[in-house]
Amino acid sequence: MDGNKIINTSIKPLFSYLEAAIKYRLAKELTGEIYLISELDLVDNDSYLAQFIKKNNLIKEDIILLLLSLIPQLDPSFLNSILTAFFPNGGEFPEFGGVKGKNHRGILPTAETALYILHGNDIEARLKGVTFIQLDSFLFNKKILSLEKVPVGEPKMSGKLLIDEEYLSLLTTGAILKPQLSQEFPASLIETKMEWEDLILKNKTIQEIQEIKIWLAHNETLMNEWNMGSILKPGYRVMFYGAPGTGKTLAAGLLGKETGRDVYRIDLSMVVSKYIGETEKNLSSLFDKAIHKNWILFFDEADSIFGKRTNVRDAHDKYANQEVSYLLQRIEAHPGLVILASNFKNNIDTAFTRRFHAMIEFEIPAHLERLKLWQNNLPKNIPLEAGVSLESLSKKYTITGANIVNVVHYTCLQTLAAGNTEIKESVILEGIKREYIKEGKTLS
Repeated sequence: MDGNKIINTSIKPLFSYLEAAIKYRLAKELTGEIYLISELDLVDNDSYLAQFIKKNNLIKEDIILLLLSLIPQLDPSFLNSILTAFFPNGGEFPEFGGVKGKNHRGILPTAETALYILHGNDIEARLKGVTFIQLDSFLFNKKILSLEKVPVGEPKMSGKLLIDEEYLSLLTTGAILKPQLSQEFPASLIETKMEWEDLILKNKTIQEIQEIKIWLAHNETLMNEWNMGSILKPGYRVMFYGAPGTGKTLAAGLLGKETGRDVYRIDLSMVVSKYIGETEKNLSSLFDKAIHKNWILFFDEADSIFGKRTNVRDAHDKYANQEVSYLLQRIEAHPGLVILASNFKNNIDTAFTRRFHAMIEFEIPAHLERLKLWQNNLPKNIPLEAGVSLESLSKKYTITGANIVNVVHYTCLQTLAAGNTEIKESVILEGIKREYIKEGKTLS
């Protein structure tokens, strides 16, 4: 690169281009004059917005749509100022589209606004513009932009242009804004500081998880370069099953960590609704948001919603079964990795299980796995009391990895509180007893 070359990181040139495009259209339609407009030159512009446009080779139509969706966020008076110059006495101008918000005092652009800027009052050209938005737009196909739904009977193109919140943050600050758990987004991000060596599993389980890694690494090549997209269904569907605390959630988190993918755990209590149709709506919103995000979706305690369908006895059963069928359709169509986790394999409807690519059992750790868990989780710089045998503890007490972590947590705190310089066996045994009691078991 030329050392004297100046790289511009300002987004102002992009919005100057939008302003010129609007003035060009208004002047041509209202006065017949031709307003001079230069081509958008982004060669030396390295702003986040310019980088995105160049990376994805956006054409003029998508550039205008993108800039329009951003401008209310950055310059609320932008559109009003331009229109005021052409209509100094005010008045209605329905051709331009746009709506007023509840709090926003400026014009919120709609698809009609974009159609006017791009095609004016040329009906044939506007029809092609509508087709572009509905079928051909990169931004709409990737769910980066969307149109707000309008009341029944009103033109679809009168819906507000909406930009995905994560992309709004990415294009303006360079940072990806992670969606937060809410009624509109019933999922939370799974993050872990642990590594694969912290997850102690049987070799069979490890080998089956390796198959998921292979899919994550090679799916793009398989579907695109090998042209298998017309033969194979998109996505990869896996079921993790086994007792609580055996590592199902941690395995999902580690898959995401290793491959650089976000893992979202779906809160089914927020998804399932007693109101007819609301469950489908909640899940539809989630899948629509995830479809182009390369996320891993993790449905914990999946049998609560993906469980066996009932015989139809009343209207409630009918709609409950419709919800299951809808979920099956969305999961099968989803192009990413979907993991369903259940404590009991037999609780899941066979209509789902036969569609899984893999069914992976997370067994309660055996003696040798428990020994590794004790060794990995106990603090390395605090000695054990003389006579403490991890080998003996591992053989005698059948507990899960999560139980062992809880026991270690309890033991460390009690050791610190007592001011001891070593970990006593009696404290470890008390911690194990507490775990047994929680699960309704008796410590022998």
